Amino acid sequence: MKASLVLKNCNLVNEGEIKTVDIAIKDDRIEKIASSIDCESFKEVDCLGKYVAPGIIDDQVHFRDPGLTEKGDIRSESLAAVHAGVTSTFDMPNVDPNMTTIELMNERNQLGAKKSWTNYSYYFGATETNLEEIKKLDPKETCGLKVFMGTSTGTLLVEDDFALEQIFKHCPVTIVTHCEDNETMKNNLEKVKLENEEIDASFHPIIKDDICCYRSSSKVIELAKKYSSDLHVLHLTTEKEIALFENIDLKKKKITCEVCVHHLWFDERDYNSLGNLIVCNPAIKKESDRNALRQALKDGYIDYVATDHAPHVYEDKKLPYLQAPAGIPLIEHSFQIMIELHKQGYYTLDEVISYMSHRVADRFSIIDRGYVREGYKADLMMFDLDKEISVANETELTKCGWTPFDGKTFSSSVTGTIVNGKIIVLDNQLVTDSTSVEKITFDR
Repeated sequence: MKASLVLKNCNLVNEGEIKTVDIAIKDDRIEKIASSIDCESFKEVDCLGKYVAPGIIDDQVHFRDPGLTEKGDIRSESLAAVHAGVTSTFDMPNVDPNMTTIELMNERNQLGAKKSWTNYSYYFGATETNLEEIKKLDPKETCGLKVFMGTSTGTLLVEDDFALEQIFKHCPVTIVTHCEDNETMKNNLEKVKLENEEIDASFHPIIKDDICCYRSSSKVIELAKKYSSDLHVLHLTTEKEIALFENIDLKKKKITCEVCVHHLWFDERDYNSLGNLIVCNPAIKKESDRNALRQALKDGYIDYVATDHAPHVYEDKKLPYLQAPAGIPLIEHSFQIMIELHKQGYYTLDEVISYMSHRVADRFSIIDRGYVREGYKADLMMFDLDKEISVANETELTKCGWTPFDGKTFSSSVTGTIVNGKIIVLDNQLVTDSTSVEKITFDR
């Protein structure tokens, strides 16, 4: 056997265990995993002292392309992602124009093929009038249908009950939902305006409170049960919502949920120092909510972790609170956040890898990704648990050029990323000017 690439002395974190192995890659797939591999290869990389794991699969990103590229674009944001160990991304439809037709989805896939550094899939956008287009979706080719239950852009807000019922009844792919109740938000905002002369970011979790989220999550779960729909609730933020879900085996679930790294890390006290920089939807809430989310992930009520990476122009985030956009760029530091929580004793290292790769692949039945297995696609990340990295706005790779972690030092770093057998990043440096990415496919 002549391998394309051999990784030597890997501390492999995979499928619930850590062991020292060599990994041989041939073309885009893992050819062999063994305690020692001695074969001819075009390239060999010594990973002594480093950890190797399946690449991160982030099922919730906003790369802003097409139409909103002053904030970010597929090339810039996916390049930031691969430097952070992310090898596959599912991108949202709230671009310009909103991705709500098969024709627009095909055009977006062509953009991904030309510009992405990560393997890619795109959520289709639901509106109150595009049911016939939704019915055409192929579950083997499309990651899911995004239903915005709260504020969004363009036509991507579905409030009409009959339209919702029809979507849940007829949708052939996984339905993913942003759950906030607009009526509750409007009432909360009116009350806050009546009682306060000035409104800043500290009011965000009051306006978008736990009741706002719970009412919406409850509604979609009721619909999913009524029509036996395949439902995934995005970015859970409240302790109250956890009781809506079960902690049974993921493979037996038809209704699942996730948590985003910022809701595991920040709480409402952080608005005092970070203000609009951590304003996002759904809102970062109380310390008790954050702590409950951390435990619910550990206990299996929450199924895995994503980012909801959402870059915005820095000058726009510095506008007065009611004018500033909601969203945070997070993809560059998601793994480091999870490693900090690992070192604080919340999660084991193999749990972190499961939450960021294995379980995402399982939930969406992704073909041949999410695990380090012979015959699987060679999507891998390498990391150093003890190599500190200091974060600064000036060194961020996302186009928006800022981060809420400016000035923070993380205790770990991603040192390398391989996508479909090709080394993209090694020793923290980009080593190629071309990609080998593929459109993600699903076994369902």
